[in-house]
Amino acid sequence: MSVLVVGLSHRTTPVALLERVTVSGDALVKLLHDVQSDEYVSEALVVSTCNRVEVYAVVDRFHGGVTAVTNMLAAHSGLPQETLARHLYVHYEDRAVQHLFTVACGLDSMVIGEGQILGQIRTALRLAQEEGTAGTTLNELAQHALRVGKRAHADTGIDRAGASLVGVGLTLAERVLGDISGLRALVVGAGSMSSLSAATLSRAGVTDIVIANRTRERAERLAETVGGRAADLAEVPAELAEADLVISCIGAGTRTITAETIGGRDRPLFVLDLALPHDVDPGVRDLPGVTLVDLKSMQQDGLGDDVSDGGRAEAICEVRRIVAEEVAAYLDAARAALVTPTVVALRSKAAGVVESEMGRLLSRLPDIDGRMRDEITQTVRRVVDKLLHEPTVRVKRLAASPGGDQYAEALRELFGLDPKAPDAVASLEVEQ
Repeated sequence: MSVLVVGLSHRTTPVALLERVTVSGDALVKLLHDVQSDEYVSEALVVSTCNRVEVYAVVDRFHGGVTAVTNMLAAHSGLPQETLARHLYVHYEDRAVQHLFTVACGLDSMVIGEGQILGQIRTALRLAQEEGTAGTTLNELAQHALRVGKRAHADTGIDRAGASLVGVGLTLAERVLGDISGLRALVVGAGSMSSLSAATLSRAGVTDIVIANRTRERAERLAETVGGRAADLAEVPAELAEADLVISCIGAGTRTITAETIGGRDRPLFVLDLALPHDVDPGVRDLPGVTLVDLKSMQQDGLGDDVSDGGRAEAICEVRRIVAEEVAAYLDAARAALVTPTVVALRSKAAGVVESEMGRLLSRLPDIDGRMRDEITQTVRRVVDKLLHEPTVRVKRLAASPGGDQYAEALRELFGLDPKAPDAVASLEVEQ
């Protein structure tokens, strides 16, 4: 049985389509049970938010599992399967684990490093537990993902990286413009830094926010999260004429905003260029009433350490290292766990042999006293334990490596174990 994730998110899907797939309440509960009831699926968990819908499933066939989950999502959304399939992403086994850990750390979020996703994963797990669709595998995987997310935030401050940079920029804007809550803001770009900027503006009380982007769809998606509106890049000159505050975050190597783009103005304009390479032509500083602050000027003025990206690049790199480390640890433990039922079955068989042989021996020595009987029994058990110790320790260690399940199979073959015995042990562990 392997973990499969089939999903769509703000990175792959238009807002209107994503809205149709998003499920909650009774519909979410039904989707959970419908997925789990498929012949290829044994466990199911669904993470459904405004920015993503992901089905995590434990399956015994890759293609069968993908088809089953895709069909369920199409049925619940009312969308044709071929339409939905164009926007779906699929991860399997190791990649599925890596994806969930990445999501839990906020690296796949619209605002990089946001912590809300941890609560959303926790809610998804709780519902799957209550509905009985999450078994041992998804329980352990989701719990591990939550720990990874917490570690990433605690060790790197990924949720704070970049936020301080935008905060410094808005503080400077208020020195020039005064209270910004009643002003119109234009955010150019719709990537992670633009998302962070828009969210920070919204928290500062700015309600009139315009998002301009090369891809209109992404602009609409981001604008929707802050109650703003979208615009095309071609509309930037017109939007600049109405804006009081501009934050540009594209970094494509072209000058998105120039003196000509801004034109003449009769009121102050504050421009914050957070892009590398810069989006804004330095010549706009010469325009009357226009204040330009970029990463270079912030650094020169000593307004923060590592202001080139607010520490985001370093934090993201460290979070990715944590994810890789935790994925390796999880997979090692999961592979080692696969051999545990076989080891337990082997020791159970050995204990049965000891009991049987001691029964035969003691029936031939009816006059032996209790103390001697106990000593002989303990001696035989110690001999068996010592003989089994090295192979069982080694097989657990070897099982942590790729293809480790083959060692468990070899152990079953060498000691003539009943093929059903390990499964029986595993079932007993789950029931307990």
